[in-house]
This record gives sequence, C-alpha cells and structure tokens, in this order.
Amino acid sequence: MATKRPFAPSEADLSRCVHCGLCLQHCPTYTETGLEAESPRGRLYLIKAITEERIEATPGALAHLDLCLQCRNCEAVCPSGVPFGRIMESARAGVLAGGRAPLAWRLRALFLRQVIARPGRMTALAALLRLYRASGLRALAERLPYLGERLLLAPTVSGRPFRGRGVLAQPRGTPRGRVALLTGCIMPHAFGRVHEATVRVLARNGFEVVAPPGQGCCGALHAHAGDRATAQALARRNVDAFLEGGLDAVVVNSAGCGSTMKEYGELLADDSEYAEKAERLAGLVRDVSELLAALPLEAPSGRVEATVTYQDACHLAHAQRIKDAPRAILAAVPGLRLMEMEQADRCCGSAGVYSLAHRDMSLALLDGKMRDVATTGAELIAAANPGCMAQLEAGLRRHRMRGRVVHVVELLDLAYRQAGEAYRQTERGGS
Repeated sequence: MATKRPFAPSEADLSRCVHCGLCLQHCPTYTETGLEAESPRGRLYLIKAITEERIEATPGALAHLDLCLQCRNCEAVCPSGVPFGRIMESARAGVLAGGRAPLAWRLRALFLRQVIARPGRMTALAALLRLYRASGLRALAERLPYLGERLLLAPTVSGRPFRGRGVLAQPRGTPRGRVALLTGCIMPHAFGRVHEATVRVLARNGFEVVAPPGQGCCGALHAHAGDRATAQALARRNVDAFLEGGLDAVVVNSAGCGSTMKEYGELLADDSEYAEKAERLAGLVRDVSELLAALPLEAPSGRVEATVTYQDACHLAHAQRIKDAPRAILAAVPGLRLMEMEQADRCCGSAGVYSLAHRDMSLALLDGKMRDVATTGAELIAAANPGCMAQLEAGLRRHRMRGRVVHVVELLDLAYRQAGEAYRQTERGGS
C-alpha cells in the first residue's frame, strides 16, 4: 500500500462514496459538460487513484480537479455524508506540497500568499482596481471585442474602504452581548459599505461590536487552492486575535470566510498548541444572518418598497447549511417582496478566484444564473458573500440588466435608516 503523503485525503473519507450518482445533477460542472470526470463521483475516482499511486498526477487528470468549483452542493445532498470539500482541499494540498502541481496552480498559490494575505499589498491592488473603475477604463475595456469578456469578471472596487479597528459601535437599547466582526482581506476594499451596514445593524440589535486589530485574512482562498500551510498560519493568527476578547460571537458577513472559520478545528487538528483553541473559536463563529435570525429582531420602522430575489451563497447554503436565516431577514423588512429564482442554490460561477482561472465555465454558469434572475422581475439581487456579489454585478453589466446587487444585511440596515421613507431603485448594477 502506498504511503500517505502529507495533506492527502484519508482512506476513511474516500471510502464513504458508494457511487450512487445522486450528486451528479447537483454538480454545476457536470450539468454543463455531461462528463463523468467533471462530476463529484468521477473526481473522487481520480483522487483515490492518484492518492494510491495507481495513476500519475498528470496535467490532464489535475485539470478535472481544478475545474471543480468546491461549491459543496454534492456534499449537501450526499446520502453517505461524503466530506467532498475536505477531500478536494486535501487532494489539492497533496499535489501542491508534493511538487507536482502545474505552473498555474503554483502561480495562483503564490498570488494568494503574497498579495491577498498581505494587507499592504492588498490595499495597493485595491487602489489600482478603484482607479481602473473610476477612470472609465473598465467601462471602455468591457466594450471592446475579445478583451471585454476577459476583463468582465475582475472584481469591482468602489466606495471608501472599511478601516475600522477596536471598538466599532456600542449597543443601542438593551445590551445583548459583545461580538467581533471579521473584516477579512477583500471585503473591506470591495464592499466596505457592507461592513458599515453590519456594524449598524448589530448595534441596533443590542451588540457591542469590536474588530480585533490582530486579525487578518481567514485563509479560505488558500485552503481551497491547496496552500494548506498558509491557510493554517492565517488561522493561527485569527485564533490568537479573536480569543483574546471575551466575545459572545465572531460575526462574519462573507459566507466563504465563515465556512472556513467554522472548520478551523479541522484545519488545525494536528497542531497540539492550537487544536483546542481552534475548536473554541470555530464554535463562536456565526454568519450575520444566522445570528440575527436567532434573535427577537428589533423591528424596522422604515419600508423598502422593492422586489428582491435571493442568491444562496454556496458556502452558506451547502457548507454551513444555512438557507432559512437570510430569507427570514429579508421577510423582516417591511415593503420588501421576495421572488425566489429557480435553482437559487446553484453556484453563480464566482467561487473565489475561480472566475479568473476558469473564465469560460464561470461565464456559462453566470449566464444561466442571470436567466433565472430575469424571470423573477426583481430589481434587487440579495446575496451573502462578496464573491457572489461581484459575480452578479458582472452579470448585470454583461446582460445589460437594470438592477442592483446588495448584501442581505444592507436591506435590513436600509429599513432601519429609512424612517418610513420609501426606497426606489435607480442604479444600474455594479456601475
């Protein structure tokens, strides 16, 4: 029997698949291609064969693993409880650590490690993207043949960045506790307004809100890309930062970040110094909708007269298994009309940096998503993850659809701030 490599998937995980195929029609890449190798079952066959050294980790075999979105829809519907997300992350980590990874994998890991995980460099990149949009270059580039499609999925960076640290807000009304906000790496630059809305809503519902200065990137993108060592280093940093504060919860408004932080115990299970602390922190993590929906919510006094459709973020619906909470928040907003789209939990094609690495598949999934959005007649698209929001904004521009993409918590915040004044949507999406 082959010796297990570092980070390789466990035999116990791999053997849970009974090859029933119930996952196939829930896999976005399989439904697009119809290829067994692009299905969860097919990828498990490949991973098992590579792990047991029955086949080589050739570029062709690894391309099938790389096309996986890691949306974990298959995991949510699997009757055998196959932990597909953990298996895929371990498989990619084994390939990367074993020195057999294609150049594109190594460059992606390098970019995530040297830019996304480093606040100073991330700030510089965000400044360039903000200038790119504000100067009109983006609008021009996206109208050019050939070039437009290749630049369409670059993230939008606009508005002022969120720079809050320390105590962000004191509770209004009856105090309910002390919570910390994960500010993250991309969210403060691309969607600083969402952090601001989150802080206001939490304070309105009785929470003191803090942002520990020692926190940083959660490591989700690194873990998905197979750079497990960097993901573990980032997790340790956040464990130290958040466990110092005497917190009732760590609130996250990015589904992918929340999913990874809830799995910190698993990520650091072999670290004798951090394993127990990581489990403690994981137990404190709450998605903002999860926390708010569990409360007797402070009733909004304003109205938001608009029609909204909701896009389930994969790592909220499938990894964290939270579907009802965001809808409960939307239902609590007076005047807001929720129109459900078909396959709301089907991946939009963002998947972290997937949209940049696999543009054609990402655009195919986005086009299907926008067709589903169009049938609802909604003027607002609500989401719970920055990657989804950026992807959906690109979809509005690509299909020249009117509307706007918002975070769920922004609509509740708007109702609190409206003071009875009706809201009318006038902006074009992601403009």
